Amino acid sequence: MSVSYKKMWHLLLDKNMKKKDLATRAGVSIYTMNKLTSDGNVTMEVIEKICTALDCKVDDILEFIKE
Repeated sequence: MSVSYKKMWHLLLDKNMKKKDLATRAGVSIYTMNKLTSDGNVTMEVIEKICTALDCKVDDILEFIKE
């Protein structure tokens, strides 16, 4: 099972935010944002920071994909 962050990118578009804006607001590095771009693994701490920055729930930014 893998994780997709497509929902997060759509949410950023809806909020008229860029990847750099989210990184700054959430307090995560651009390297971490690049990992998310390629659906890489990040910690739950990162997910929590992003959800706090976007004022959303986990299922608003990611989904599990069956392989």
